Amino acid sequence: MRKIRVQPGSNSYDICVGAGILEQIGQLLREIGCQGKVVIITDTTVKGLYGVTLQDSLSAEGFSVSLLEIPPGEAQKSLETARQLYDDLSALYAERSTPVLALGGGVVGDLAGFVAATYLRGMPLVQIPTTLLAQVDSSIGGKVAVDHGRLKNMIGVFYQPRLVIADVGVLKTLDARELGNGLAEVIKYAVISDGGFFAYLENNLDRIKALDPAVLEEVVAKSAEVKARVVEKDERDTGLRNILNYGHTTGHAIEAVSDFAIAHGEAVAIGMVVAGEISHRLGMLSIGELERIARLISRAGLPARLPTLDVDKLIEAMKHDKKVSRGKVKLVLARAIGDVFVTDEVGLSLVEEVLRNEAT
Repeated sequence: MRKIRVQPGSNSYDICVGAGILEQIGQLLREIGCQGKVVIITDTTVKGLYGVTLQDSLSAEGFSVSLLEIPPGEAQKSLETARQLYDDLSALYAERSTPVLALGGGVVGDLAGFVAATYLRGMPLVQIPTTLLAQVDSSIGGKVAVDHGRLKNMIGVFYQPRLVIADVGVLKTLDARELGNGLAEVIKYAVISDGGFFAYLENNLDRIKALDPAVLEEVVAKSAEVKARVVEKDERDTGLRNILNYGHTTGHAIEAVSDFAIAHGEAVAIGMVVAGEISHRLGMLSIGELERIARLISRAGLPARLPTLDVDKLIEAMKHDKKVSRGKVKLVLARAIGDVFVTDEVGLSLVEEVLRNEAT
């Protein structure tokens, strides 16, 4: 098992990465001082896969375990579902010291994290991500939120977990599309931080797709470390942390306009190519490196071209992005693989031109 220490301003915690560590969760909770009652929040699908394993590990360490179950899907990331979970926690007599264990993908992690952050003004949160996307991205850094209408993560807070447990062994249950969604974020980390990591992905992509445990542990740990170092320097997302949104400004718009028919990782993958094309047109990213990014995205099973969507609606959705400041849309652009920066000086006319050009 590998541990990555995250030390933001508000709370330090470990990210534990390894195969088979889900069975050690009771012991890991004891090590951070948890005892007594715990509440698991998960969805129906994940409960069937890992609910018993988790409950057995906790019970063996003397914890009293309650499990709250929601249906799967993005639609559950809402204030209405949060309200129901508040009612459930009240019925369980949950206390401020009762840990909330978010067992699942990004939807469960965001929703359970939001509930833990706001119920009783804050309960201990333990993220137990079960998808590659959640292991490398949404479970780390303390952003928890629910959606509002068609806009993602519009109501939320910064709330750091007490612990993150990323068991790469659970990734064996992912289908190719879900694995690809996580790979989009992994590719993002390589583009924003490390040309050597990008080359590692190029050379080991087949082993990643074959779910080689050693390679998965390296990829998840490296991605987690990249995000951890950024979060430590900018916990509240006021500057440097914006680079984590490479591909996301366009990606979030694609998700919203498609009514979430296009998954997050797929949308971010397209957004990375769009950002790369904008960078290239501005005379920064070379055509060779742009092609390397697009090629790796395609090899990962992700789309590299914009599907048939209303470009005018995409531009309008981008104007509602959380990173908009004084009416200007912020974009993350690449000078080279491993070297990116944030700007609000790109005109929407160029963005629109690239989007129309990238449409399939």
